[in-house]
Amino acid sequence: MLSPHSTLPTVLVRPGEADRLVAGHPWLYEGGVLRLTQPVTNGDVVQVKDHRQRFLGVGFYNSKSKLRVRLLSPDREPLDAAFFERRIRAALALRRKYLPGATSFRVVNAESDLLSGLIVDQYGDVLVLQTSSLGMDLRKPLIADVLQRVLAPCAITERNDSSGRRFEGLPEVHGLLAGELAGEVEVELNGLRFQVDLLGGHKTGLYLDQQVNHARVADLIRLTPNAQVLDCFSFVGGFGLSAAKAGAAHVHLLDQSEEALATARKHAEANGLADRCSFEAVNVFDWLKARTTRGPHEQLIAPFDAIILDPPSFTRTRSAVGDALRGYKEIHLRALRLLKPGGLLATFCCSHHVDAVTFQDVILSAAFDAKRTLRRVAVFQQSPDHPVLPAIPETEYLKGYAFEVIR
Repeated sequence: MLSPHSTLPTVLVRPGEADRLVAGHPWLYEGGVLRLTQPVTNGDVVQVKDHRQRFLGVGFYNSKSKLRVRLLSPDREPLDAAFFERRIRAALALRRKYLPGATSFRVVNAESDLLSGLIVDQYGDVLVLQTSSLGMDLRKPLIADVLQRVLAPCAITERNDSSGRRFEGLPEVHGLLAGELAGEVEVELNGLRFQVDLLGGHKTGLYLDQQVNHARVADLIRLTPNAQVLDCFSFVGGFGLSAAKAGAAHVHLLDQSEEALATARKHAEANGLADRCSFEAVNVFDWLKARTTRGPHEQLIAPFDAIILDPPSFTRTRSAVGDALRGYKEIHLRALRLLKPGGLLATFCCSHHVDAVTFQDVILSAAFDAKRTLRRVAVFQQSPDHPVLPAIPETEYLKGYAFEVIR
């Protein structure tokens, strides 16, 4: 515990700003700061109090960021190695509870695990570290030491090449922090083997937040013998290969990235599924439009028993939500026209700014225009290694549905 006579710099909060922090949200924006009691070095620990001097917590300060303080604890405690070990062990226990047997998962998910600015992914015996705040970035050696003590990985890599780091005044860097790593790492998800480039690949390797959904969608596709499946925005094949493994007769994977599809093809071969998969590098919007455009007297024959839509986020800002909704409606309208009666649509949205109700409304609007009636058969969310804290709305971003086309 910090001494009651601690001389930590104090950040005083403007009236009306404290309630959100007391409720559990860790972000204090620059506009919420009333004043500092003394000069602070960016990245240092500060204590936060309301305008009446009531203690709210401790966290990292950064004058270069719109998030002036990221609170890490409501208690007067040092943010030292023992603190990080407690938090990381608690996060790991949560994963072992809800994802027993998983060997690749997100160990720490920033705000979801009360460690704002820190992400740690595990791929087999290799860890990938991301620090998106200055305070966390300055403590990488300490955090790496704790991770080695808790998880004993053979290597820890750093993938700090996200554009968001510039808002904290941080450069984009990546490389090896500890241990040795030569070449790709082979991991297993839902019984499928994947090769992951943790030093040069996309993001931190795979979309681990969809790990559970890959299996759930595959289980739904399994209900249709010899299904013809279209996997849109396939990336490296998580959904498509799971569908093939579940018994689909054929899966056609679409993605704009040639590199991602080359990796997906390699994964299909490694899992003995190449004979049931085909791959096409294309703009998915253009592809869907071309397959659904017909003349006035031409009839469209729907070829697919199941279609998976898992696009990247269409908006990262609230101001662009309108354009995003138009994009979501367009792909759903086209996809529904390509589904047979009784066919399955599994669809996802990963934008925090589009909530689940709005996303479903867009799908139903597209169904109306396509003259299709839908039965909802499943609701999806992010895998449990990406926990949702309702007090922090930003932790809930991934939502999805599965629908059957009645007619």
